[in-house]
Amino acid sequence: MTKKERYRLVFKWFDENAKIAETELIYKDPYSLLVAVILSAQCTDKRVNMVTPPLIEAFPTVYDMAKATSEEIFEFIKSVTFPNNKSKHLVGMAKMIVEDFDGNIPDNVKDLEKLPGVGRKTANVIASVVYDIPVMAVDTHVFRVSERIGLTTNSKNPLQTEKVLTKYIPEELIPKAHHWLILHGRYICVARRPKCDQCGLTEWCRWHKRNGKE
Repeated sequence: MTKKERYRLVFKWFDENAKIAETELIYKDPYSLLVAVILSAQCTDKRVNMVTPPLIEAFPTVYDMAKATSEEIFEFIKSVTFPNNKSKHLVGMAKMIVEDFDGNIPDNVKDLEKLPGVGRKTANVIASVVYDIPVMAVDTHVFRVSERIGLTTNSKNPLQTEKVLTKYIPEELIPKAHHWLILHGRYICVARRPKCDQCGLTEWCRWHKRNGKE
């Protein structure tokens, strides 16, 4: 099977069988999504969804957060991972958006990456979800699932995975494909022992061909 054939069959299956393709983070606007994605680094969406609503209620706009102290933010987010760093990042992010971007969430990856607490993955999530830009955010789920299925081969880092995925996935599918791969990795192709008996991709999956007889 060629790589192009694998991509075609895998994403044809997703398109026909995995209609829900959206983030599980709770948000109401670009600002609240950016806050949630920053908080989600090495933290579960479930935990972030518990923390974000009261935080946004207390600081409903980026201007409000820009006036806050990291200590104030910390009290709302102390149950997430790395709350000290994230509280500083959120205040720094808000201040930069107010001072450098007139209060508007940047609409391109380059500017998004300038913000405190925003790496390439976070920037790509915002660009894709908010602005429908065809960029691929690669988290641990996307990285793992891509390697297992055979969409990538021996990728050494998320950037390598991103480049390969965006090369072979049709541009119009990239925003959906990001969520398909994340959700597949979160609920089916889990880290410790993938649930191959519940997976519709086994026919084209490299990992299953090698290990599926267990």
